[in-house]
Amino acid sequence: MTEPLDPTESLIEYPSDFPIKVMGLTHDQFVPTIVELVTIHDPEFHEGRIEQRPSSAGNYLSLTVTVRATSREQLDNLYRALSSHPMVKYVL
Repeated sequence: MTEPLDPTESLIEYPSDFPIKVMGLTHDQFVPTIVELVTIHDPEFHEGRIEQRPSSAGNYLSLTVTVRATSREQLDNLYRALSSHPMVKYVL
């Protein structure tokens, strides 16, 4: 029987590249806004580390942003910043 995982421990090894999916309504400022938010938490992040996929009707845009994760705290802060932004519908 395995012991339960300590909630303070992480399954992610730091530093590592970590993909985050961000979805929002299609808008000309969506990508620049996400780049700006992510760069606050990962100063080396750049637009070349984004994959974009529009919805079939073109109303939504899904972004996969790959950040350089350096700590759980960094990722938690980034998730909070993205999730609370009014342009963002979902963060996975």
